Amino acid sequence: MTPAARIAAAIEVLADIEQNRRPTADAIRDWGKAHRFAGSGDRANVANLVYDTLRRKASAQWLMGAETPRAAVIGMLRLMRGLDTAGIAALFGVDRYAAPALSAEELARLDTATLSGAPAHVAADYPEWLDPYFARAFGEARGVEISALAARAPLDLRVNALKAIRPQIMEAIGHLQPEPTPLSPDGLRLLPREDGRVPYVQAEPAFIKGAVEVQDEGSQLVARLANAQPGEQVLDLCAGGGGKTLALAAAMNNKGQIFATDNDARRLRNIHERLERAGVRNVQVKTPTARAPKIDGLSGKMDLVLVDAPCTGTGTWRRNPDAKWRMRPGSLDQRMKEQAEVLDLAAACVKPGGRLVYITCSVLDEENGAQIKAFLARHKGFRVVPPAEFAGAAGLAALAKRTDISGQGLLLSPARSGTDGFFAACLVRN
Repeated sequence: MTPAARIAAAIEVLADIEQNRRPTADAIRDWGKAHRFAGSGDRANVANLVYDTLRRKASAQWLMGAETPRAAVIGMLRLMRGLDTAGIAALFGVDRYAAPALSAEELARLDTATLSGAPAHVAADYPEWLDPYFARAFGEARGVEISALAARAPLDLRVNALKAIRPQIMEAIGHLQPEPTPLSPDGLRLLPREDGRVPYVQAEPAFIKGAVEVQDEGSQLVARLANAQPGEQVLDLCAGGGGKTLALAAAMNNKGQIFATDNDARRLRNIHERLERAGVRNVQVKTPTARAPKIDGLSGKMDLVLVDAPCTGTGTWRRNPDAKWRMRPGSLDQRMKEQAEVLDLAAACVKPGGRLVYITCSVLDEENGAQIKAFLARHKGFRVVPPAEFAGAAGLAALAKRTDISGQGLLLSPARSGTDGFFAACLVRN
């Protein structure tokens, strides 16, 4: 496919998403099935065009003065890809596979329009109804913070300390040009290419042998903040696919016991294979029953309970740009209810002197500091560990100043730390 044909395909996919309110991944997959002539490179390029457009949808449409998929793609090519008017025009109307040529009005918009005067939610590309929430979390800095969530994310890897050390993996995948992550001592970073694609590391021997896992640096850091120690009894209450479970096991050097569970057995379906590949031997997976985590016999016995809570995922918008346009107020209310429930469940499992570490991949205070304050009001026997102390105990003093607006925990974000958005707080049972 020519570059112009890929542009036309991206507009087609975005129109399908808008008209049929379909998940982006489904629309892209079905477009590929209907266009068998498109090779893997073509499909990947179309997908990246679609996702880049969703990153900058609001600002791109504002720039072009129209709320259409075509306007969004044209504006994205200027704002995200940095093409000038002539470069964009050369991608339209050049052959029968291309989208129609740019109109005089579109050419004029590209030559003269700017984002000057655009509202905060347009300039930073997020739904307008979320503006009060972001204002509460970041104040006047919300434009910078949420704009950073519209950028492309790198591919981060965590070196599995049970099998290797970082210099070994840097050498093993040297052909991919990895860089050490700035904050995580176990992390490596692979930057996306100009077209947004990243290497397929799952085919690398180091990955196949379990010496490295795909995990954002922010996720690595919040798992390290839990400060799991060899010999401890640990409960990972929302284990899901096991990313943080694996990190905890490596930190504990396979000593002690981790109980991994979730409220939905389907989320645990990949954890067994991942544990085996990583060489993890101290994890017991407890499959839930009746859609509730299985924690029989664990009440009051855990040194550490990790709650990687269900949340809106606002901190992951770099990787899931379509999620921000699908988010509705009702989903925030539902996640907050679920967070309170899982925190109450976790509290019962912490032994005196034990720790409860609460994590979300959200940047909204309602899901973060406000949840901790509400928890403390319900559970008088717990206290918050000051964020600087929390970070220092885990050997991450560099994070000490990255407190959230409530002062209850640490908040990471692309603008603050170059990671996905994560919140982490530590509570101790008296």
